[in-house]
Amino acid sequence: MVAPNKVTFTVADGDVGRRLDQVLAARVAGLSRRQARVLLDIGGVFVDGRRVKIAGRPMHAGEEVVAVMGGALARATKKTGGAARQADERQLPPYTVVFEDEDVVVVEKPSGLLTAPTPESDRNNLADLLSRRPDAAPVFVVHRIDLETSGLVVFAKNDDANRELSRRFRDHDLERAYLAVVMGSFPDDVKTIDRPVGGRRAVTHVQVRERFGDRATLVACRLETGRTHQIRLHMAELGTPVIGDGRYGRPFAPAPPRMALHATTLSFAHPRTGAPLSFESPWPADLQKWLTETQWRNT
Repeated sequence: MVAPNKVTFTVADGDVGRRLDQVLAARVAGLSRRQARVLLDIGGVFVDGRRVKIAGRPMHAGEEVVAVMGGALARATKKTGGAARQADERQLPPYTVVFEDEDVVVVEKPSGLLTAPTPESDRNNLADLLSRRPDAAPVFVVHRIDLETSGLVVFAKNDDANRELSRRFRDHDLERAYLAVVMGSFPDDVKTIDRPVGGRRAVTHVQVRERFGDRATLVACRLETGRTHQIRLHMAELGTPVIGDGRYGRPFAPAPPRMALHATTLSFAHPRTGAPLSFESPWPADLQKWLTETQWRNT
């Protein structure tokens, strides 16, 4: 994965009135005008904090321009517009809608698909794909799961549902649970991890489901709070990182096909009717195959 590179500059007097793609090519080292247009097309350019995609937009003195370049630009095709979008979309793993009405849509996200737009691109993420379905309106992102994590995620379909679901996630007034295979023998006496993440309180409740000798443990993790990378950080801080976690973990053999973390339970009250909704997603087949075919169960 290419790490994003962010370049920020202020429009100078000599750039006033010039096209945005021209100014980007002139001010960002190594960026051609053609690449500047690709970067604009995938949503990697911001002017005064707003995402801008118009290559011919005239520039004004004092505007702040931010160009975010990374994997999305590296993967972008030479053609821009619809052809590039369709080519990129064909390479994305498929998602499954498990529930939908006029207020919410609950989706099983595959590993390898972003949940929502990032600073480097607003294209070919799950929210984007849902919004571009036939006769669909844009969806609202109320929470995210990581790129490599699979499992259940909910989106709002209107302003009222977005406000109510966002409040529930903010107040932790819902249930979210994950399954993870962690490295080593997870301690029996640890039932709750209460350690801050990013300076904010973060609580994960853990239950051991299965042990694979002393090499690995399958655990169920219920989130009381929902901080970024909370489970991954909590597991790593205990010395039992999620297997396959390239950021917080360490090498492990036999390696899983991807990070062994899956969002298995999502329960919340319907944002309009208040009716209880609960969804379960089984442990994915690719990770189950990895567990079944290894020899560590007898170590």
